[in-house]
Amino acid sequence: MQRFYRVMSIAALAFAVVAQTPNASPYKLVKTVKVGGAGGFDYVYADVDGRRLYIPRPGATGARITVFDLDSLAPVGEIPNANARGVAVDPKSHHGFGSSKPVVMWDTKTLATIKTIDVDGGPDGILFDPFNERVWVFSHRAPNATVIDAKDGSIAGTVDLGGAPEQAVSDGKGHVWVDIEDKDNIAAVDAKTLKVTAHYDLAGKGGGPGGLALDEKHHILFAACHEPATMVILNAEDGKVIATLPIGTGVDGAGFNPKTMEAFSSQGDGTLTVIKENSPTSFVVEQTVETKPGARTMTVDTKTDRIFSITGEFGPAPAGQRRGPMAADSFSILVVGK
Repeated sequence: MQRFYRVMSIAALAFAVVAQTPNASPYKLVKTVKVGGAGGFDYVYADVDGRRLYIPRPGATGARITVFDLDSLAPVGEIPNANARGVAVDPKSHHGFGSSKPVVMWDTKTLATIKTIDVDGGPDGILFDPFNERVWVFSHRAPNATVIDAKDGSIAGTVDLGGAPEQAVSDGKGHVWVDIEDKDNIAAVDAKTLKVTAHYDLAGKGGGPGGLALDEKHHILFAACHEPATMVILNAEDGKVIATLPIGTGVDGAGFNPKTMEAFSSQGDGTLTVIKENSPTSFVVEQTVETKPGARTMTVDTKTDRIFSITGEFGPAPAGQRRGPMAADSFSILVVGK
């Protein structure tokens, strides 16, 4: 009998060890594809339905949006004359939009430009909201958001968000949330009326939010912040802070995979933070993945559970600047998976 209990105890201990292992099959950098080319970079966007990866390459000359096959990363083409920072795609109308000035609208099947749309402000972040098939173009100066009908490219209105917006998310049910970097809060917006309904103060838990992700099913926001470098996890309905967890430095992007119940944040220090949602009230840092310096933005392919980021190789940073010049043809696509 004692031997039986001893065997059972060992088995229970083994089970406990397995149960507490946060990530039996860890994420890792599985592929680096050097695609080169001149120009800067900002947001990267995965069109999961259309199986394409869009990367804007802004610059004083030769500005364009480069397009790759999301599965093979083979070049597909480009949208020329688009000095954009980000991309959004409406999978229903097959229209793509770049956050340039003017905004460029194209056919996602042919990559042919359909029209350009004059907007005020300085286009930066961008979001497609499936609720009413609209594209939100964000600007750090007024107007903070210009809302465009994805079907025909007409402007539906503008929104004063009360500060400088970065990333935004939608639940597809009439609610949009936007992180306001210079005010340390999250703006909740009614997608029907284009009115801000609330500002969720991060209450000193995190400052300068640069990335935002959403668990739609459980109404949970993940605000990835610069200073302190934390992921502030909030209730999307009332803004109540649920938890805070540490992330790397230099964050500029976040995402959520409902299949794996994981939130991600990408940092310029060369790390990708993986946060596991065990329940709507329990969250842990599951893993910190080593990527490459400068890989501060990201996008999630929820079909393959892969995360994509972008960066280059940089020289020494001049005084007062966060990074040095990018080496010629060093621009690369990073793929994180299991």
